[in-house]
Order: sequence, then structure tokens, then C-alpha cells
Amino acid sequence: MRALLIGDKPPCDLGYSYENTPPYDAIVIGSLTLGQALCFTNELALTFLAEGKPVVCYAPGFPQAPKNRALGAALASSRRNLKNWGIVFTDGGQKRLVTAQEARLLRQAGKQPPPGAVLTPLAKEIMEK
Repeated sequence: MRALLIGDKPPCDLGYSYENTPPYDAIVIGSLTLGQALCFTNELALTFLAEGKPVVCYAPGFPQAPKNRALGAALASSRRNLKNWGIVFTDGGQKRLVTAQEARLLRQAGKQPPPGAVLTPLAKEIMEK
């Protein structure tokens, strides 16, 4: 699947080929700065979320502030908001991301996602129909 990469490339394979020209099937956020994490305003990523398309964030690339409780709490709140918006956080482990397109194919074939798979919000909706 073709994805636009925002930030640094994750050190592990998330199952996407990173492209510089559209069309994109997904957006992968490899890393964010503190400011980007606290005030997420990437227009293309927000558009993808509004359209129900997958936006994936490599969790280790999300900033932390372990020595500043107030900043750490603000970052945790920002991360919760991003999850609520539909951004899927992954550490690149064995969990496989299932997009809406893949969910449609699984549903047509009468199959279920693999054990431990992470479904995008739209993919969950498709599988529940």
C-alpha cells in the first residue's frame, strides 16, 4: 500500500511503501515534534481522517516529556485526542493494521481479520455490518 510519510521513517516495516506523489492509500506519521504533537494541524492527515482513510502513527516516534509532569500530561491528552479522531498508534510489532479496503475484501470472502489485528475505525464499522 502506498503511504505518505510524515516525519522520520520508522525503523521497522509497517507494511507501506512510502511515496512522495499522490495517490496515497494511507498516511504514516513516523515522528512528531513536541509542538506538532501538542497542536496537530497536518491538513492532509486531517482530511484523511475526515474521509475515513487510515492514518497510522509510529508510537515510539511520538514525543514524551518524562521530566516534566505538566508537559507529559499534555502530551498524553493530545495522544488520546488523536486516537479519538481515528489515528491508529502502532509500535510495529506483530499486530497487523486492517484498513477499510482490506475489511471490505475480508467481508466479501466471509473471513475475519487475523488474531491481534488492529482495525481502523472505518474497517471496524465495515466488519460489524
